[in-house]
Amino acid sequence: MIYNKDATFPYPVLTNSLDNYDNGFFSLDVNLQANSDEYRFKVEYDLSSSYIEGLIKSNKAELIFVIQSKDNKFFSLNKSLEPICISKSRISLSKRTSIQLIVKAKEELCFKDNFDLIPFYDELKKDLVISKHSVLALSNIVIFDGSNKKPFELFEKKLDPNLKSDISIELGDESIIINYKSADFQFAEFSEAKALNYPYIYMGLQKALYKLIVEHSDDGESLDIDSMEIPENGLNYKLYNLLSSKFIDEVNINNMDEIICKVTDRIIEKYVHSIKGLTGNGN
Repeated sequence: MIYNKDATFPYPVLTNSLDNYDNGFFSLDVNLQANSDEYRFKVEYDLSSSYIEGLIKSNKAELIFVIQSKDNKFFSLNKSLEPICISKSRISLSKRTSIQLIVKAKEELCFKDNFDLIPFYDELKKDLVISKHSVLALSNIVIFDGSNKKPFELFEKKLDPNLKSDISIELGDESIIINYKSADFQFAEFSEAKALNYPYIYMGLQKALYKLIVEHSDDGESLDIDSMEIPENGLNYKLYNLLSSKFIDEVNINNMDEIICKVTDRIIEKYVHSIKGLTGNGN
């Protein structure tokens, strides 16, 4: 469960709202990433108590990562703070998801050596014995409001009756522009218009990713996302952020279609489902 600032305990707990510890604070920062299969949570925290940090390092206490959404999940966070990867089949994130970091005792503890407590506990702490599984510290609560950008925001649509082709994909400074010779090609009269335009989205991403590879790789064929310089061009910067947020390590000429599938959450599969729905062959 998530503990709010009004939670009370019969012993001193380190939180950002209580004064049990001298200058006590426990701050949490979370970076949420996702692809078609899983969520990845990158965690950073800052804990003021050297005593509690020592308990974590000596394996007498552990960090518990708590997610409260449509359901509640608890994950033990290792001391190296490696990202937490969770399959989408195991967890459902709502539009408002709360996350908190908790320090929990792994064994019975005596606070006699806890010199981070305020002076009030100087005479008491030798008698403060904390049972196994007790909460030792609570971080702030991080809330995701479901406003993550989607890959389709990379695109603009324009109508140009003077086109020499039916469809033209143009790479602008800030976006991928889909030019249509006729409004009929946008399928505006269909309820599935958005999905029916997915092949054009696919074509645009192919063209844009190829340009990104050519402009930012040494050989013009393979690009290491982690080691590349952050692009100055607006469109390339958006693509870089999109690939990084989906934890794509490398994009090259051969895996480009696989990458597009991941960053768009299987766009062609969605297109096919839409076509089947329109033709009555959904099964």
